[in-house]
Formats: sequence, structure tokens, C-alpha cells
Amino acid sequence: MNHDTICALATANGIGAIGIIRISGDDAISVSSKIFDGKNLNKADSHTVHYGFIKDEDEVIDEVMVSVFKAPKTFTAEDSVEISFHGSPHIAKKILEVLIKNGARMAKAGEFTMRAFMNGRIDLSQAESIADLIASENEASRKVALNQLKGGITNEISILRTDLLNFTSLVELELDFAEEDVEFADRTALTMSLHRTEEKLRSLIDSFQYGNAIKNGVDVAIIGKPNAGKSTLLNALLKEERAIVSEIAGTTRDTIEEVLHINGTAFRFIDTAGIRETSDIIEEIGVKKAKEKIETAKILLYLYDELDSTPEEVILFIKEFYRNDLKIILLHNKIDLQNGYFENEFDAQLKAELFPEYTSEIIAISAKNKTGIESLKSELSDYIQNLETQENTIITNQRHYEALQKSLESVKKVEQAITGNISTELLAYELRYALEYLGEISGEFTNDEVLGNIFSKFCIGK
Repeated sequence: MNHDTICALATANGIGAIGIIRISGDDAISVSSKIFDGKNLNKADSHTVHYGFIKDEDEVIDEVMVSVFKAPKTFTAEDSVEISFHGSPHIAKKILEVLIKNGARMAKAGEFTMRAFMNGRIDLSQAESIADLIASENEASRKVALNQLKGGITNEISILRTDLLNFTSLVELELDFAEEDVEFADRTALTMSLHRTEEKLRSLIDSFQYGNAIKNGVDVAIIGKPNAGKSTLLNALLKEERAIVSEIAGTTRDTIEEVLHINGTAFRFIDTAGIRETSDIIEEIGVKKAKEKIETAKILLYLYDELDSTPEEVILFIKEFYRNDLKIILLHNKIDLQNGYFENEFDAQLKAELFPEYTSEIIAISAKNKTGIESLKSELSDYIQNLETQENTIITNQRHYEALQKSLESVKKVEQAITGNISTELLAYELRYALEYLGEISGEFTNDEVLGNIFSKFCIGK
């Protein structure tokens, strides 16, 4: 661990009432004291605030308040100082320059949090939750990130690892007494424990779909034939003229993406080119992009106008792009041209062919008159509610999700090893793997490449 004294701007770039520069490291207090004209910071008590001036030799840079925090009761578990100054970018630059001149260096992205992790102040999942908390855009994501910061996932994993560790120790002991042919680990009790562990792992894994939705939002692809009203629908949802609307078929050539928050969840609506056979090279690229968006979307809004479509066209399209993890909502558009909506043979045929295997919703709308828009929003909100889990701990991190899946596979292999009376050596081998994958989440087992990737995504100063 590098114990250089590091410094960085901890507040956002730009003009503000107050800015804060953070310093951490073995010489944080002595370096800060060299440039502070006020109380001798080397003699200051921990967790105290002092008034004075930051100076570069005889030049006064700014009137400031300086907070002193002594190890180990600090964020990084190192000596730390925070300088509160008048929020000018120029002043911030001058203070950082004079700190570097006196022995500090600029911090790398996420280096403060990485030091907190390396010094045992927080575990890896808590470190990641700090970035999630900063990036949270709604109440649900804030609560989940805060629960993780308080050790939510760590506590869950710790319980699972303790059970597995106890049995692993007994199995390892059997290896030491292999010649005596004794069993210290009760295989029946181990199997019961593995069942509990497997059940908990599945529950945590299942929570990821909901956690990912509230953290990253939900991709919603708006699909249909040219002139079905896709751009008009996007404008109606956003309540602004975001997409160009024209009676000319094929107006939308590229994808247009906009985010709309519905009951605290971000839905990323993607207006796509109308899907049809075309000889226009540019439009063909747009159609290709539309199909790519379908592959990554979680919700598909398929608009159709029965005056310009056939049930067979709609059915063929839905069956072509259907997949288990895609929710499809059929939108019967342009009901303003039909003197209101009533179920007819067109929709009856769709229901007969598509319900309930492929889709279970037909919502009648007039994107032009904004009729049925609230019903659509309600259906989207219900999608999130149906994902909600009873788990107190919700998985939002892709890395955690993958580690849990690997742990589950290892636990299943341990069960198979017991059932098949596989040798104690192989049983111990699989148990170690299960423990290692669980330990990856909290950082008990990790490597420099993983750490570098995680903390490089943090902002500088955090």
C-alpha cells in the first residue's frame, strides 16, 4: 500500500459558495500545517476545525476553515485534513498547487476510497456502494446503496461463508487423518446446510433483476411499422416535441433515446426506425439498429395501426423477437380514427395467437391525442412492482451477481460430490471454490486487476 500523502478537490468542479479539498496520508497534517496560517495543526486535537489563511510563502491565497482528523478514526483510517475555501476553481487550483509544492501529490480516481478498503475501514462491496450512493438518481436506488454501505450484502455473505467455512474446516481435518478413514463432517448436516445456502443464493440472484432496474433504469424499445406513431408516442410520454413527426413514412432513421422517471424508476425510451423491407441504405441501417435495440431491451412497446397492418404481421413479428426475459406490450394506436376503441376481430385474433405465452397486454391509445398514456405508464410501473423482492438485501452490482452465480454452481457441485460419494479431496476442493467466490464480493479474495477496474470508475477526490 502506498502511503504517499494525497490531495484532491472533493467537491464538484465549477463555481460554488464553498469548495473542499481533501488531504490524506502519513504527512497530511504536517503538509497542511506548512501552508496554514492559524493554529499549529501538528498540535491540534483530532476532529477539530480551525480558522485561518492558506498561504504560499508570503502570498495569501484564501481565508479558510481547516478540519483535522487523526488516524484511525477517519474515512481512510489515515491522518486526514479537509480545507474549506471560497468555491472558486482558481482558488482550488492554487491550493492544490501549494500542497503539491509542499510534499503532497494529486490523488488518483477512487484513491481515497481504495485506501479506506486497503486499511480495513470498509470492505469492497461497501466501497462500491459509495459510488452507487453518489450516482443514485431516485429514492429506491439511494436506499439500496445506503443499505449496502451499512454492510447489507456483507452481512448476508458472512453468514453463508461461516456455515461453509465450518464444514470446510472439518473436511480439511479429514484429509489430515486420511489413513484412519474417519468422518468429522456430518454429510447429512452438510447437505442440509448446502440446501439453505443454495436457497439464499438463488434469492439474492433473483433480486438482481429488480436491483438492476432501480439502479440503471429499464430499456424500453418502441417498435412498429413506419408511420405507426412511434415518435408521436415518445413525444406524448415526454410531453415535449422531442422526435420529428411526419406523415412521410421512414422519417426516423436513427434511434432516439430519452429517460422518463415513473414512480421513482428511470425508463429509457428508445424510438426506433420503422421496421420494414427497404432499398434505402440509410433507412436499412436504421432498421438494423432498431432490431439491435430489441435484443437489449427489457420492455418492448409494439405499436400497430389496424388500418395499415394485419394481425398476421403483428403475430409474426412478436414471435420472431420474443424471449423469456422480454416483456411485450401491444399498443393499438390511432383509436381517434375509429371513433373510440372497442375490441374487434383484429385484436381477438392477436389474443388467440399471442396470449398468454408471448404477451398479455393490449392497451388502446391515441398517441396524437395522448389518450391511454396514463394506462401505459401504469403498466410500466406495475412491471417494476412485479420485480420487487422480499429480500432485505438487493443485488444491484453486476460483479456481485456473477460471483453469486459462480458460488451457486460451486455449492451445487459440492452437493453432487456428497451424493456421488466423491473423494474427500474433491469435496474440499469444491468447498474452497464456493468460499472463494463468496469472498470475492467483500474483497477477501480479489486481485489488483479487479481492484484497479473498480476504483478507476470513481471520481477523483473520492
